[in-house]
Amino acid sequence: MDAGGWIEKALAGRWIAGPTIEDAIGKAKSLNRHHIRAILNYLGEAYNRKENVDKAVASILELMDAIGNSGVKADVAVKGTQLGMLLGWGALVGNYRRIVREGAKRGITVWLDMEEHKYVTKTVRLYLLVPRRGRTGICIQSYLKRSISDMKNVTRHGGMIRLVKGAYTEPESVAFQSREETTGNYYVLMDYLFRNSKRFTIATHDEAVVRKALELNKKYGRDVTYAMLNGIRGRLARELAQKGEKVSVYVPFGREWIPYSYRRLKEASNLKLVVRSIFERGL
Repeated sequence: MDAGGWIEKALAGRWIAGPTIEDAIGKAKSLNRHHIRAILNYLGEAYNRKENVDKAVASILELMDAIGNSGVKADVAVKGTQLGMLLGWGALVGNYRRIVREGAKRGITVWLDMEEHKYVTKTVRLYLLVPRRGRTGICIQSYLKRSISDMKNVTRHGGMIRLVKGAYTEPESVAFQSREETTGNYYVLMDYLFRNSKRFTIATHDEAVVRKALELNKKYGRDVTYAMLNGIRGRLARELAQKGEKVSVYVPFGREWIPYSYRRLKEASNLKLVVRSIFERGL
C-alpha cells in the first residue's frame, strides 16, 4: 500500500489525535468530558540516532508539562527503543528515569509499552530497575508465550500491568499464531492478575473478555481500569464509564503515524473492528 494512500490517512485520522501536543491535549479534554482518562503516546520507535532519541525525550517531557498545565486527566506511554535502547543501556536508563521522575512529580503514570519479542527482556529489566514511585506500569502481551513468566516476575516485585493481546508479527517459536490461542492465553493471564495483583489494566476491545473481567471483579474486588485504542470501541468505552468503571483510551499523536497504522491494519483478528472504526461515532 502507498504510505500516502487515502485508506491509511482515513484510519490514521480516526486513531491518531494529530501531529502536535496541542492535538493530544485536546483529545484528552474530549475524553475527560466522558469521564475517561487518556494515555497519550508520542509516536516513534526503533531510534538508532541520538538526535532522534533526544527529540523524543524532549517531546515527552514537554507533553508532561502540557498535561500538568492544562489540568487534563492523562498519563503517558513510552517505548524503550524510543528512549535509546538501541544506543546503549546507560542512555536508556537515564532517559527513562528522567521521565518517571517527572511523572511522579505531576501525578502522571508512565506506561512502558512492550515492543517486538527481541526487546522484551530488556524492557522488563528496565521497568524493574528504575524505582517506580507508584506511578509506572508495563505492558504485557498475551500473544507471547513467555508472558506468564514475565507477569509473575513483575507482580512479584509490585509492578502494575496493562494486559494487551499484542500487534507485532512474531515467529511461531515465540508467539501464538491464532486468534483463539492468543485470546485463550489472555484469559489465563487475566485470571492470574485477578488472583495476584491489586491494580491493573485490562486493555481489550473484546466484549466477551470485558464481561469476564467484570464478572471476576465481583469476586476479587480489584482496582481495574479498562482500556481501548482511540477510534475503536468508543461506544463500549462510554458505556463502561457511564456505569462507573475506570476507563482509559490510548491516544497516539505525532507525525510518525505510519508504523502504528500498519500494525493496526495487520491485526487480522481486529479486521472487523478496524473497518467499523471508520464509521463508529468517536469520543
